[in-house]
Amino acid sequence: MTEPTQRIDSHVSPRYAQIPTFMRLPLDPAPRGKDVVVIGAPYDGGTSYRPGARFGPRAIRAESGLIHGVGIDRGPGTFDLIDCVDAGDIDLTPFNMHIAMETAQLHLTRLLEHNGAFLMLGGDHSLTLAGLRAVADKHGPVAVLHLDAHSDTNPAFYGGEYHHGTPFRHGIDEKLIDAEAMVQIGIRGHNPRPDSLDYARGQGVRVVTADEFADTGVRGIAELVRERVGQRPVYVSVDVDVLDPAFAPGTGTPAPGGLTSRELLGLLRCVGDLTPVGFDVMEVAPAYDHAGITSVVATEIGAELLHQYARAHAPVPTTNENNRETPR
Repeated sequence: MTEPTQRIDSHVSPRYAQIPTFMRLPLDPAPRGKDVVVIGAPYDGGTSYRPGARFGPRAIRAESGLIHGVGIDRGPGTFDLIDCVDAGDIDLTPFNMHIAMETAQLHLTRLLEHNGAFLMLGGDHSLTLAGLRAVADKHGPVAVLHLDAHSDTNPAFYGGEYHHGTPFRHGIDEKLIDAEAMVQIGIRGHNPRPDSLDYARGQGVRVVTADEFADTGVRGIAELVRERVGQRPVYVSVDVDVLDPAFAPGTGTPAPGGLTSRELLGLLRCVGDLTPVGFDVMEVAPAYDHAGITSVVATEIGAELLHQYARAHAPVPTTNENNRETPR
């Protein structure tokens, strides 16, 4: 492990100053020996409705200066426990989805050769397949916690093999995913066919619709995730449209009836009870955002995932005996 790197000190430099890296982490384009590397994936060549997610990583980083200090009742700060840097963006062609996928996969695979895990900021959800290929190359087939309005297990259409509705179908077909240890949460809305969830369910994926989530609640679904995933290496993928558009309007395919930001962040606390090996936060499209609220919540999601990685891999001492980090 290399020497821990230092963030910009908010007591010295105002949070709106300096070059905006994620949560003011050091910029390191060639990281080695880090626990988690934050990496941008500015690409939206796989979108099927509203484009613009290529600008997501920049918008998330700009809003991430809002977060400083430590979480309430959480003990040490995340970056006192794990060593993280921002590695900038993957340079992805906007013209060819096959080249973009190959480029992203190669970049992420090389990151994992020298570092523990990555947090990818998207970009559209098609590039989750590149993330899955990279983590499976290192860990073998992984469990998946997938939070989204859409199952993303569709076949190719419009001649697009790697559109943003396909990554988990490819992941299962390529045996990157242990489908029996995959949970999809927040699924809802409309689909071209009435059998749109048959593929996922037929492969053994546990699909939790938004209605089931509302009936069961955060604690019950968190327990379902723990039981289903266990201690297998798990990849966590968050499409911001899992949130109701009231909380995340800045996305390509919004779907009313989703989770609240409080519910989502509460659920993500169960990730620290698992064995996370990779993360992504996808589909932020800032052109449709209002007052940056989607980018702000995406920042908070990313920060939560980094904290949960610290819980899982460098257990966090608690400062409040009455505080339970994970909803149970």
